[in-house]
This record gives sequence, C-alpha cells and structure tokens, in this order.
Amino acid sequence: MSALGGIGGALIGTLVTAGYALSQGWPVVVPAWAVLGGLAATLVIGAVAGLYPAIRASRLSPTEALAAT
Repeated sequence: MSALGGIGGALIGTLVTAGYALSQGWPVVVPAWAVLGGLAATLVIGAVAGLYPAIRASRLSPTEALAAT
C-alpha cells in the first residue's frame, strides 16, 4: 500500500514540477535520487507503521489482544 502511495506521489510530484518548469520556459530537471529517495522513505515508513503494531500484538495472547480493543 505504501509503495502505491509512493509511486503516485512521485508521479504527481514529477508532473507538477515538469508543468511548472515548462510554463516558465525552464528545462525539466527532476533528479532520480529525489524520486527514489521519496519512494524509499514511503517504503520505510509503511514498513514501520505495519510491523511495529504487528510485533506488539504478537507478544500478547489472543484473548488479551481482543480485550485491549
């Protein structure tokens, strides 16, 4: 899920940057490291956001986990 959001965000960001650059008569320059860095950040954040609660829940018994909600 986070990968899809990262790809979508990178695509929208690149398109907006290109649109603005073209409207100003500038060359379109989007560094690959910026796009890949943004995508990597979304993957790391998504993994932490998914794994951290799962690891915490795995340490509880099922009845204790259900009672906590």
